[in-house]
Amino acid sequence: MQGLGDPGELAGRGGARCSKFGLACSPAPGAGPHLRRAGRQLLGNASLALEAWARAASPGLAWDRGAPDWRPGVGPRPLTMVERRFSKFLQKFTFSRAGHQYEPLEREELEALTDEQCELKAIEKDKLVVPLPPKEACKCNKEDLAKAFYVDLENGLSEFSVTQRRLVHGWNEFVANNTEPVWKKYLDQFKNPLILLLLGSAMVSVLTKEYEDAVSITMAVLIVVTVAFIQEFRSERSLEELTKLVPPECNCIREGKLQHLLARDLVPGDIVSLSIGDRIPADIRLTEVTDLLVDESSFTGEAEPCSKMDSPLPGGGDLATLSNIVFMGTLVQCGKGQGVVIGTGERSQFGEVFKMMQAEETPKTPLQKSMDKLGKQLTLFSFGIIGLIMFIGWLQGKQPLSMFTIGVSLAVAAIPEGLPIVVMVTLVLGVLRMAKKRVIVKKLPIVETLGCCNVICSDKTGTLTANEMTVTQLVTSDGLHAEVSGVGYNGKGSVCLLPSRELLKEFSNVSVGKLVEAGCVANNAIIRENAVMGQPTEGALIALAMKMGLSGIKDSYVRKKEIPFSSEQKWMAVKCSPKNEAQEDIYFMKGALEEVIRHCTMYNHGGISLPLTPQQQSLCLHEENRMASLGLRVLALASGPKLGQMTFLGLVGIIDPPRAGVKEAVRVLSESGVSMKMITGDALETALAIGRNIGLCNGQLRAMSGEELDSVEKGELAERIRKVSVFFRTSPKHKLKIIKALQDLGAVVAMTGDGVNDAVALKSADIGIAMGQTGTDVSKEAANMILVDDDFSAIINAVEEGKGIFYNIKNFLRFQLSTSISALSLITLSTVLNLPNPLNAMQILWINIIMDGPPAQRKCEHFCVKCCSVFIQCTLPCLVVYPKVFCAPRSLGVEPVDKDTLAQPPRSIKDTILSRALILKILLSAAVIISGTLFIFWKEIPEDKANTPRTTTMTFTCFVLFDLFNALTCRSQTKLIFQIGFFRNRMFLYSVLGSILGQLAVIYVPPLQRVFQTENLGVLDLLFLTGLASSVFILSELLKFCEQYCCRARRVQIPQEYV
Repeated sequence: MQGLGDPGELAGRGGARCSKFGLACSPAPGAGPHLRRAGRQLLGNASLALEAWARAASPGLAWDRGAPDWRPGVGPRPLTMVERRFSKFLQKFTFSRAGHQYEPLEREELEALTDEQCELKAIEKDKLVVPLPPKEACKCNKEDLAKAFYVDLENGLSEFSVTQRRLVHGWNEFVANNTEPVWKKYLDQFKNPLILLLLGSAMVSVLTKEYEDAVSITMAVLIVVTVAFIQEFRSERSLEELTKLVPPECNCIREGKLQHLLARDLVPGDIVSLSIGDRIPADIRLTEVTDLLVDESSFTGEAEPCSKMDSPLPGGGDLATLSNIVFMGTLVQCGKGQGVVIGTGERSQFGEVFKMMQAEETPKTPLQKSMDKLGKQLTLFSFGIIGLIMFIGWLQGKQPLSMFTIGVSLAVAAIPEGLPIVVMVTLVLGVLRMAKKRVIVKKLPIVETLGCCNVICSDKTGTLTANEMTVTQLVTSDGLHAEVSGVGYNGKGSVCLLPSRELLKEFSNVSVGKLVEAGCVANNAIIRENAVMGQPTEGALIALAMKMGLSGIKDSYVRKKEIPFSSEQKWMAVKCSPKNEAQEDIYFMKGALEEVIRHCTMYNHGGISLPLTPQQQSLCLHEENRMASLGLRVLALASGPKLGQMTFLGLVGIIDPPRAGVKEAVRVLSESGVSMKMITGDALETALAIGRNIGLCNGQLRAMSGEELDSVEKGELAERIRKVSVFFRTSPKHKLKIIKALQDLGAVVAMTGDGVNDAVALKSADIGIAMGQTGTDVSKEAANMILVDDDFSAIINAVEEGKGIFYNIKNFLRFQLSTSISALSLITLSTVLNLPNPLNAMQILWINIIMDGPPAQRKCEHFCVKCCSVFIQCTLPCLVVYPKVFCAPRSLGVEPVDKDTLAQPPRSIKDTILSRALILKILLSAAVIISGTLFIFWKEIPEDKANTPRTTTMTFTCFVLFDLFNALTCRSQTKLIFQIGFFRNRMFLYSVLGSILGQLAVIYVPPLQRVFQTENLGVLDLLFLTGLASSVFILSELLKFCEQYCCRARRVQIPQEYV
């Protein structure tokens, strides 16, 4: 091989032809003319160079370029190793010369190339497969469906196709996009203006070397922020709960075999097999159906299972009418089926709910908005104090820096640092009270929000109703009417004959007894532990038999044959023979009246069979129409020896009735100014029937469908929705649209629901309320409040609690601010007027203890009038983190809820906590306290203006008594002390009693006298101080009395619809 040179060098001298090395060469697709020409030249040169190199390497061989193979001197021979290597080398080139003659491929190579081309085509097809919307898929026949998804309906997809489609469509699951880290969510809690104001207060305390204050304030802020963070973090689990809807496993046909797979493995085009008890793993277009019934109540809101079919539909209508589509998360109750997956993961209908939930943010509660506004008001107030003090100091010729320090200290002291803790404690106590009433509140501010809620939108099925089908009316074939009481799958209730109200049991009335017997025997349901196993309609008939004492009648027959229900024939029948009697076999039939009556030739009249006349048939049809107009599902029942020779027995009316207490709750809420609206996926007749039954809008109902909602212009939508009380055939998008429109009107909206279809509305509403027993995990996690016992009437207690909490917060704020302003003004006036200090440091510390509890080991080491920051901060109630011994103002936060608050209209969200009326009351109380305390100080101070123990003791005791009387009148903003009950709040009384005993000890116990620099006061002194301090209480009570008199004179009627 030496001396041959490099093949690349030989290629430079190449000719114009390409020798045949058994290759299949083709031009590169898409290459331009110049590129192809260069490629041919390069390939030709390379082939000649390699041929020359091969000749030099094998001189003993004879070469013939024109022959199809290389030959030795005598005959053909196989290719050498060198030649094979050159052949493989040339196969890497994709260009060929023009005019090159190709050698035919061998069979194995041809098959491999064909398979590769088919594989490429299959990849392209799999990439073109897209999920079909249900409204389009329902129109397709089986052939079109198979073409759209490139799938064999008998054998399913291949594993290769599944892999390719998964690359495009991903896994069949929901992935919550939690991009925001936990630490950032925690820091977001500090954006509250009041929290920022308190942190600023802590910073000022550090600068003025009040480290104890800074630590106590910071710890309290951390507690409030942490509690709020934990509550909100738990509420965000609603998106994660949606993954529970996807079942872990399913049955799927792939490569001609039925396989048991994880549901997350499904891709569009998979063939899924369904059977009873299965939860649907994806959106599926049915191709084969056998008596398939699917419970879609969590999706559509309809209590009755939907009968499914596999034939194409014309399209149009809402999702609830698509009878050849089953949706992810719904449940197969009966029968079996098979279909093609048309949507997975986020491209399913529940995926749409998932995406809407991701897009929605829980709105701030009115209390949070009010607290934000209060924080801004207090900030402006603080800057106002600083500016005023600096202006006064400038007028007096004092140093600006010194006056700025005093002003900042005054501003910090004026801030009610205990407010966030008191608000939190008040809300926690409200949450605990609600827990005792079987209501779980997940977010603390939500407790108060219901106090200003003026619209409640409620789902029907499972919320206003129990989602338990119940027989409510009976009509026998001989014209008797009976009423059935009791709700649910149990024997609680009775059957009364109308109009006599005679209680019926067993066969006390033959006609009613035979009707109930037929419904019990022609039945496949079983009731165990108040739950039905089988169809809800059949469960309702079993419950009826239990109320009649006929639940065991089914055991007296032996079933021989069953003709199952189908959507085509609309009836089912069983053939039975009596166990204990030698009688002929008997058929029992139930179904739609028009179908059952075709098989009847007789009708029952008091146990005697009479010919069924046209007049009798028209009477039956009339009764059916009457019952249907009430929203009842009507079933006809018959029995007889043969099909076609049956005896008609009568009709039963079945409905999902309202829960106990709902009607009373709706009435009370309406009287208190709350507008009720019902939103359901059910039909119009059923929705109106339930609406009238519960007294919605006093029976004057206006209805609107989901389709109408879509057609209304956005500008008109809010006004139209305000007047409507019943919304039917709605989807999750419609519910969200209704909530948003009401919020745009300025309403505070509560939403109650139990299904997945309610989850988005529950999250976007101001208050989301879910059912605890029948509610899905998704609805519970999306809601802010859960009714543990599914008791709708518990909302009344929540509304009452919410109103009471807001008033308690206002009561505390009134006391706190009036006390703070009084103390600040007292110190400021004495400083500005160059008077001696009315109180010493230990007295100020004691005021702090008895009025707000033991401070966090405050040190009063410095007392300086020129820079009175320590003095002023000791004057005011400080923030503490642990429980207090004597705490009169804190006990205002636990004042029991006034029962009359429920009758008051919902408060407007525009009303702030620090309203104009409250500010006037605060200033009035502060003015009385300041005037009385300064009067005592002026009266007791000697002529030389020197502070004496008697002066400080009288001033000190006067200020304490003023605050206790002020706390007493702050228990209510509107009611007199005798109206709310003097002994009602025992905690308040205990704290006041402790404060009085502590004050007497400070005055009369010698060791404490030395510490606090006090002296004994006479009985007349105490009586005088008590009478003077009570003036703040008497004046405030007189003001309440005048307000009540004025309100009675101009009482305003609460509107029926308060939006």
